[in-house]
Amino acid sequence: MALKKRLEDFEKAFKRLKESYEETLKHKGDEYYTFFRDSTIQRFEFTVEIMWKTLKSFLYEYTGIDCKSPKSCIRDFFSAGYLTEDETTTLLEMIDDRNMTSHTYHEEVAEKIFKDLHIYLPIIEKVLDKLKEQVNKI
Repeated sequence: MALKKRLEDFEKAFKRLKESYEETLKHKGDEYYTFFRDSTIQRFEFTVEIMWKTLKSFLYEYTGIDCKSPKSCIRDFFSAGYLTEDETTTLLEMIDDRNMTSHTYHEEVAEKIFKDLHIYLPIIEKVLDKLKEQVNKI
């Protein structure tokens, strides 16, 4: 898949994740909260998936780096100078949370992941912005 197409898909997925997160916050404490929370976690899962695959495409196309996993792509993006050490650590923690999404039937896991989204959303957006900035330079 071409990098520009991946980037467009990443941007759309992020936008829908943000919308879902904001809608879920409106339902905190009501009977629909768990439905919206779980839907938001699902969007988080596929947004992270398209994010790392976009990083993979970007790194290969722009630097020749062929990363093989989500964490290696994040580390390579850091090594290429696009992230701070703190941002990289947060993104690596986010990958761990994404890997736990199959366990959202445990209330405490679902709540932890949802609670951490307020930390993850700005950094996902920063990655998206950095990628768009680099791709649009050409």
